[in-house]
Amino acid sequence: MIPIFISGPAVEPVTLGEMKAYLRVDDDDVAQDDLIAGLVKAARLMVEAASRRVLIEQRWRVVMDRFPAGGAILLPISPVLAVDRIVVTDASGETFDLPAAAFEADVLSDPPRIAVTDAPPTGKPRNGISVELRAGYGTTPEAVPATLKLAVRILVAHWFESRGDAIGEQILPPEALALVAPFQRMRI
Repeated sequence: MIPIFISGPAVEPVTLGEMKAYLRVDDDDVAQDDLIAGLVKAARLMVEAASRRVLIEQRWRVVMDRFPAGGAILLPISPVLAVDRIVVTDASGETFDLPAAAFEADVLSDPPRIAVTDAPPTGKPRNGISVELRAGYGTTPEAVPATLKLAVRILVAHWFESRGDAIGEQILPPEALALVAPFQRMRI
């Protein structure tokens, strides 16, 4: 099972204004704003990697060779907002969408899963099934849990204050790691 990033997010979990207020930066220097915005994006990616959770809505595709025995697909991405479609490649190489009635997404499970009731055979030996989904806590910063947003802020502040001095440190400062720990998802 291979997760492939498609697009997103449209916004970051912490806005530039919120981050500047947290850092106590008052000026409107464009170069500094660009730096802070870049640090917010990098911090979001680090928090997502550490927690193994997507913070803001993103589009993903998960490809696999065949349907699992029993029809339960355990998704490697969490949390899942919606499964948009499942595309199957048949023996002749033609693709078709699996009807919505043929599967049910359980987005509340951890890991999220899809129950396929009538799995058709795939003809393509590799990556014959493609699941297109949207993952994240929501489309706005308000949807992201406050502790994960705080972890992003702490990480940005850490990087902002110690630019160029972070050789040999662990990935997340202990304060941020403690906030991320309850959200860490086990690998499947």
